[in-house]
Amino acid sequence: MSDPFTTADREALVAAARAVAEGGLVVGSSGNLGMRSGAHLLITPRGSRLGAIAPEELVCVELGDGTVSADHARASLPSSELPLHLAVYAGAPEARAIVHTHSHFATVLSTLVDEVPAIHYVTNELGGPVRVAPYATYGSEELARGVAAALEGRFAALMANHGAVAVGATLEQAVERAFQLEWLASVYWHARVFGSPRLLDDGALHAVREQDRVLRG
Repeated sequence: MSDPFTTADREALVAAARAVAEGGLVVGSSGNLGMRSGAHLLITPRGSRLGAIAPEELVCVELGDGTVSADHARASLPSSELPLHLAVYAGAPEARAIVHTHSHFATVLSTLVDEVPAIHYVTNELGGPVRVAPYATYGSEELARGVAAALEGRFAALMANHGAVAVGATLEQAVERAFQLEWLASVYWHARVFGSPRLLDDGALHAVREQDRVLRG
């Protein structure tokens, strides 16, 4: 298997990883990103700090079995969450990028709730109320299956006592959704601190989708 990703692809993934790190969505060597092209995945390396990755350290793997490209000459290994990326792509073939973070408020809520409800209409951008996948050891097939299930019909999910994941049709969209998810988690957490927040029902969310459709033409 040869590596189909271009230099521009690698630089784009490095830039996205840096944006996630500089935006405070990860600490230390936590988190990972990946992008898909056909039957291949380019993923950040294991144990890396997302703000300090070199393009050549990114690892190309086969989506079918996770085999590392024969062209990969560096010592870097794919992220320990490779099973999660493979499972998400298998369940959501339209997805082209994945961002996994340990963002603060998303992680806090992952220890408290089973779902982040529609406290704001940005919920639409994430596909609906955000589910929380059951806790499982990082890097495990169990975690991968749980996250893939939580993402059915959604573009983001929390991972119990762990973090968050967002997907998109583009790398830029997945990164934007990761930031939107953290903002939504922060709003909900702060509202819960002070009381019982008002929530939007399906009708309100549908009205926003219709308004978006009209305004965007």
